[in-house]
Amino acid sequence: MTEGGSHGESLRALVASAVGDDLSGSDDPVAVVERGDDPGPAARLSGLVAGDDSVAGVVPRIDASIARSVADGVEETVRLVFTGRASDRFDGPSGAAVRSILSGHGVEAYRHEGDSPVGILLVGDRAVVGLFDDAGLAAILWSDAPPVREWAAATCRRFLSAAEPV
Repeated sequence: MTEGGSHGESLRALVASAVGDDLSGSDDPVAVVERGDDPGPAARLSGLVAGDDSVAGVVPRIDASIARSVADGVEETVRLVFTGRASDRFDGPSGAAVRSILSGHGVEAYRHEGDSPVGILLVGDRAVVGLFDDAGLAAILWSDAPPVREWAAATCRRFLSAAEPV
């Protein structure tokens, strides 16, 4: 996905294509952080969700530190659809432990059989989109721009409607 460009550039292009807008003229800024930036994507994600009332999203990978920071930073509801590798974590001997940890953090978990290299979170009025590679979270993009929020919400609804509770 990053042929000829950075993870951040790839993520910005993917979101722009999905929303049908290059996002450059928006009054609502679009910000991107990628691996190697200071702070990096995982640290920035923690700050984006901290203190918000609710988070809903689609997660293709389970990274314990990221999951903990999302669940601990939200004051009320965390509803996540796990897809791809993240969904696979509910199988086998570790499945019970993963379910227990999520439940202990108040996460409403759902399982989706598809896959995606992109994670999407709705955090209040903000959409947060993460690009994952083999090494984990490579970049995040966040924006309050209506086209990005609308696309993120529609995508989350689509995944949730095709998911089963864990």
